[in-house]
Amino acid sequence: MKNRASSLVFKFGMLFLMFTIVTLLVSGVLTYYNQMKSYRRQCVDEIKALGVYLEEMMKAEGEDFVMYQNFYVEHYDEIDIPYDFDEYQTAWKNYDKLFRQQYPGKTLGEDIQLSELTKEVQKAYLIYRHEYWLLTFEQARESFQIPYTYYLLPSQEDHTIVYMIDGERTRKKDGKEQFLYLGDTYYNPPEKYPVEWKTWETGERQNQFQEWNNAWGHTYSYYVPLIINGRKMGLIGTEVDVTTVNKGILKNTFKQLGVIGVSLIVCVFFLLCFIERVYISRIEKLTLDVEQYAKEKDESVATQIDNKNKGRDELSVLASQFANMIRELEAHMTNLVETTKELAATKQLANRDALTGIRNKTAYDEEIQRLEEELTIEPVECGIAMIDLNFLKRINDEHGHERGNIMIKKLCMMVCHIFDHSPVFRVGGDEFVVILKGNDYHHIQELQEKFYQQMEQMAQDDSLEPWEKVSAAIGIAFYDVDTDSSMSDVFERADQSMYENKRAMKAKRQ
Repeated sequence: MKNRASSLVFKFGMLFLMFTIVTLLVSGVLTYYNQMKSYRRQCVDEIKALGVYLEEMMKAEGEDFVMYQNFYVEHYDEIDIPYDFDEYQTAWKNYDKLFRQQYPGKTLGEDIQLSELTKEVQKAYLIYRHEYWLLTFEQARESFQIPYTYYLLPSQEDHTIVYMIDGERTRKKDGKEQFLYLGDTYYNPPEKYPVEWKTWETGERQNQFQEWNNAWGHTYSYYVPLIINGRKMGLIGTEVDVTTVNKGILKNTFKQLGVIGVSLIVCVFFLLCFIERVYISRIEKLTLDVEQYAKEKDESVATQIDNKNKGRDELSVLASQFANMIRELEAHMTNLVETTKELAATKQLANRDALTGIRNKTAYDEEIQRLEEELTIEPVECGIAMIDLNFLKRINDEHGHERGNIMIKKLCMMVCHIFDHSPVFRVGGDEFVVILKGNDYHHIQELQEKFYQQMEQMAQDDSLEPWEKVSAAIGIAFYDVDTDSSMSDVFERADQSMYENKRAMKAKRQ
């Protein structure tokens, strides 16, 4: 009987050992690839979010960025930019001083073009702009804790890539090591880097990344095309290093499998000795606790498991590992929730105007898109009020930009107070837009009269400073379901009406 029992134990032991080995191998492979897949997806989401963030910043500059890029392409080899700068304000002050001295009362891009400036001012302009954007890319990289960010200028003719904004600073050679090396150019054949060129050719973001394995490391790159006013300008590249993480995942996988394997083998010994007396009941209890957690997702189950398994045997260890795993899962979910909240807060900040605190042009575009979707379902009574501040340039020139900012904020408070039932957006330096709804829509004539009355009162108040006497033109337009194809038509009419009122105000003053 003993021999038979020993033989049965031996056979069960061998069977369980074989099962354990196969299970560990399969679990190890699945664990490794699942972790790798999850990590890659997480990496893509992170670097994609950073690329989109940089894209929004560059698009916000519009034609100013186009002017900077065009001038960079034509003159980067003529300019020496310090290598070790850590702020751009000095370069900006130098450019602003030179521009004001040589072109007083003028605005770049409006009264005078970049090509009309002297070489000295052009050089100061490019140094200031490049330092600003290089620092922006470097700070974004540090905030997202990724190794590399850059802005590329692809040439489809010869398949070369120019690193216009290179997150990896390189020094000039030939005795100019104190300056940045600009315009670093590489030949990237499409057959070797298909994702990069497909992004550029289509002008659309891809749901995949480009793998790099070179002297700079093993990385995955995601590209966001920069399109300004319908023109393809370049590619924003963000990279994440995966070599170190892959090694860590592999090491942790083997470590985890080793711990589980040893625990299982030891548990088999006790299981075969006390299978009917101890372990079956405890396994059943542990199974019920795990099932309870799977159904209720209650972290207290971990404490419940610990309380039921206070011994030092292998099953207690396994139960403790389950409890720790539950706690780790809960902690991980908490971290995910916090991360989601942080991303939501970041998006909210991105939709706010830094000066006035109200919503900005990005938020306006989103609201218009939402409103147009609503209009496709049913007609909505709505309109647009365009408001443009007068004399801002004169206040900035005569009293400084701080006084000009006070004037902008005072107009903002006035608009928000009068149109308190409608969303208000700052869409430009001195331009505000109100999407008229509800009570404001039905009483727009009264509100418009109240707007001009308040301005008249401020104009007659001799106790106010010039920048406190807000003067602005307003233009109103309403959505017409029979004639308007989109809210853009309403915006254009409101804008035209505003400029007509501005001209009328100017003629009245004269």
